Amino acid sequence: MIDIDKAKKRFEKYVSQYDLNNDKIRLKMIHTYCVVETSKYIAIHEQLSYEDYQLSLLIALLHDIGRFEQLKQFNSFSDQNVDHALLGVKILFEDNLIREFIDTDQYDQIIKSAIQYHSLYQLPVIKDQKILLHAKLIRDSDKLDNFRVKNIESIETLFDISEENFVNQLVSDNIIDDIKKHHLILSSNRKNEVDMWVSYFAFVFDLNFNASFQYLKETQYIRKNIDRFVYNPLLKKQMEFVKNECNQYVLNHL
Repeated sequence: MIDIDKAKKRFEKYVSQYDLNNDKIRLKMIHTYCVVETSKYIAIHEQLSYEDYQLSLLIALLHDIGRFEQLKQFNSFSDQNVDHALLGVKILFEDNLIREFIDTDQYDQIIKSAIQYHSLYQLPVIKDQKILLHAKLIRDSDKLDNFRVKNIESIETLFDISEENFVNQLVSDNIIDDIKKHHLILSSNRKNEVDMWVSYFAFVFDLNFNASFQYLKETQYIRKNIDRFVYNPLLKKQMEFVKNECNQYVLNHL
């Protein structure tokens, strides 16, 4: 039996040891609860079993638990310092914190794999269908809430640069090519903060569930996020292309 309310209380206790006045930590705490909600949306719309519904919510609650220690040590979201997914797996399973969130160990391998794989560029081959389901679900849920985050957080919080500098950059040609080809964007291929910004819209090319595309259609986050800023003329033209390409991809997959 998975007790989500109990798990949420334990999560609150865990996070309370970190500096909640830090904008990045606050962002990730809110993000966690919102990923629980996007997981709920997908699970309900895809008509998953109650067991998978409950498990998806627990995985969502725990998927970014490594972020808090990462931010405490480095005050950065960069996984070049430490891989937050692997750090989360260590905290939960090597330090055995997982038993404070769920009594039984029958779901441990599913939870561990889903968290470990949630931020990878691409999923490895997964033969176990239950692990595959939850690995795909948390990846979609995480990506969907990232659209919400990018709709409300400041450029300074997201990228540690001023908005003025941000809107006067240009998207690199290789990043535009990836959008044209409907490819996810490798972190190592991003050359500036606008490349990073565009890479988040490319998340649509890696969504797995019809419900995920429906969510983006309903929320209109692609349009809202791109239209948040007044870009320089050349960048505006690039961002209009990104907006149209990604929105059309969503509509084509409904």
